[in-house]
Amino acid sequence: MTERRFDDRVAVITGAGRGLGRAYALLLASKGARVVVNDPGFGVAGVGADAGPAEDVVREIKALGADAVASTESVTSPEGGEAIVQSALDNFGRIDILIHNAGNNRYSPLAQMSHEDFKAVIDVHLMGAFNVVRPAFPLMCEAGYGRIVLTSSIGGIYGNSNVANYGSAKAGIIGLSNVTALEGAPRGVKSNVIVPGALTRLADGLDTSQYPPMGPELVAPVVGWLSHESCTVTGELLVSVAGRVARAFMAETVGVYQPEWTIDDVGEQIDAIRDPVGQWTLPPVPSGFIDHLGRSFEMASKGAAEAGK
Repeated sequence: MTERRFDDRVAVITGAGRGLGRAYALLLASKGARVVVNDPGFGVAGVGADAGPAEDVVREIKALGADAVASTESVTSPEGGEAIVQSALDNFGRIDILIHNAGNNRYSPLAQMSHEDFKAVIDVHLMGAFNVVRPAFPLMCEAGYGRIVLTSSIGGIYGNSNVANYGSAKAGIIGLSNVTALEGAPRGVKSNVIVPGALTRLADGLDTSQYPPMGPELVAPVVGWLSHESCTVTGELLVSVAGRVARAFMAETVGVYQPEWTIDDVGEQIDAIRDPVGQWTLPPVPSGFIDHLGRSFEMASKGAAEAGK
């Protein structure tokens, strides 16, 4: 089997000073990538700053015989995102891979969550993703090549208590990646989502005593494959939790067509509406949006034709 390497590739990785991002940076660098290690060194709540973590990872990478530079700009502003991407251009002349891993969290029940705490998490995860994708994407399109990996969470897919901010941000990232994948497909740019489960600083305060081994190194190879030129998918979500790797996806039931509905009709038909038999799985790329409309309109046309007989 040929070893997948990243020789001559340049990767930008946000939140790369610790945890998952550090594992991604070290793995790609060990396979030949030149890496922009972005991390302003904020605490879990997104405050404070420390250049140490990013600089430490750069030293680790250089000890491997690879090349890297530290970036301590924040993803929370458009200017910060542009500066992070520009660091790749200034130091290495290009950008091939963008991994947005930067994260924070502020726990609170929904009924008590402040607007500040909601926005602070959205700004890092979702706006942070846009702030780095926006300057990187046209460069990749112009080059005819790019790999983008954004980070969601099972909290963004299924939800979890006390993290409405986190869940909302992580769900939004899926939509951003889908559009990036669609617009990037004809230009050689692929965008996918990693849904990682690992014990990092974001798990501080949780009872993880019964968890199996869940180190960042179990997730890193999945992100490595999504970042590689041999990656065959785009617009998808790969889950990596405790050694299990799987695909997550959106599905919808076939549903029920009627030319007219009442509230009572919905109540009486709810079991049929929710029946998963024959469910649709419509990948975003190449045409999930259009396929959804086409199938829905086809049911309406058939139903109308049968009603007219």
